[in-house]
Parts: sequence; structure tokens; C-alpha cells
Amino acid sequence: MSTPDPGTWLLNRIDAREEALTSQIEQARDQIEELTARLQELDQDLDHLRITRKTLLLLAAEPDPAPPLPPAPVVPDHPSYQQILTLMTGGQPTRARDLCPALDLPLERKNIENTRAKLKRLVTLGILVETEPGLFAQPRP
Repeated sequence: MSTPDPGTWLLNRIDAREEALTSQIEQARDQIEELTARLQELDQDLDHLRITRKTLLLLAAEPDPAPPLPPAPVVPDHPSYQQILTLMTGGQPTRARDLCPALDLPLERKNIENTRAKLKRLVTLGILVETEPGLFAQPRP
């Protein structure tokens, strides 16, 4: 067996070292790409936190908006509701029985019950209040 030529042996060693270094360089570049992507994600997360903080501080510095006003109650179209509301403007709590004569209705059970039903509907709509069972009035501001 012959001993390898020292020049060939050195060139083979250089080739092996070059391949090893090339492999390490590729691994390092891959790691750099991964770390660069991770760094960009972290920077973006940090930017989002800063924006959130700024927005919260701005919102905290603003005065509270006035609560929205509830919509004005809509009175039913039937004229008897208008008549009842006109009679209720005195501010005194009234019973359905007491409204019937003012509405030109005879004091009959059906008229009293119909008037009471209309008063109850006005309570449901928030236009009147029932201060005690059967006693209706306009709400106080």
C-alpha cells in the first residue's frame, strides 16, 4: 500500500473542513431567519400593546358620554287614549271609575274595565304610573 500524497491529503482535509463550515453556515443562516421572524412577531406584539395602552389612556381621559335618552313613548292612536291623557294632566292620581264620567261613558262594568285596560297599557308604555293598585297618575320627573 502506498501512502497518500501529502498534497492530496491536505486538499481532502480542506474539502472536508469546507463542507463542515458550509453546513454550519447554512444552519446559522436558518437560525438567523427564524430569529428574525420571531423578532418581527415580538416587535408587532409590542406595538399592539403600545397602541392598546394609548387608546385606553385616551378613553380614560374622555368624559363619560351622557347616557342615551330613552325613546319618547308612543301614545296609541285611538282618541280615547288622548282623552285619558288630557284628563290626567291635573297631576292627581285617578281611578278608572272616576275617568268614565269625564269620558262621557256610563258607569258600567265594561266601560270601567275598558278604561282600566287603557290605563294599564299607558303604564306599560311608560306614559303613566300605577301608584297603587287601580290608582293611576303621570310620572313625576
